[in-house]
Amino acid sequence: MFYDYKRSHIVITKDIGLKYEELASKLKETHRVVGFVEDEFKLEHAKAVVAEAYVSEAETKYIILASQNFNIISQNSLLKLLEEPPKNIEFIIISPSKSNLLPTIRSRMPLINEKTAHKIDTVDLNLSKIDYAQVFSFLKESQKLKKTEAKKVVEALYHRAVVTEGLVLSQRVLNNFDMAYRLLELNAKAQSVLAMLIMSFVGEKNAS
Repeated sequence: MFYDYKRSHIVITKDIGLKYEELASKLKETHRVVGFVEDEFKLEHAKAVVAEAYVSEAETKYIILASQNFNIISQNSLLKLLEEPPKNIEFIIISPSKSNLLPTIRSRMPLINEKTAHKIDTVDLNLSKIDYAQVFSFLKESQKLKKTEAKKVVEALYHRAVVTEGLVLSQRVLNNFDMAYRLLELNAKAQSVLAMLIMSFVGEKNAS
């Protein structure tokens, strides 16, 4: 439901250079990152990726492939590696178009198409410093939300946490986001669902 940028995936985006810098900057805070940023990704680059992937790592290493064009030969040479990556290796492919990539490549990794992503609403909350007064005010405003509106709020909360505030969400909080979507699909009361979700941030704050 919510994509984890720390797991192997494909990103379709207009500005591959900007996206590379964004992801590399985040990941380099805690992990080793090796980038291959090319105008055209050729067989020689694919061979370099394979060699880098088989350098043993004690912790997770991210190999980012970013290019305006991935030729067919280079993609075919990476199929086995992407299907069975070495231990502690995660791959991220950044491309301006889905059609640049073979179906066999796309089938091996989750694909995030940022070019078609809809505008995400915003919420005026500081989730890292949220208190009970803010929770009460937020829930009061959300008491009459419909299912579709509540879903947008869930997305906005996730965007606020991960993108705006750069929070690293625990597995418990990520599970709560997925649960919120499922409950809304089952027509659970929006205010109750959002209460469960927003209180998980209070719990994280108190636990830290």
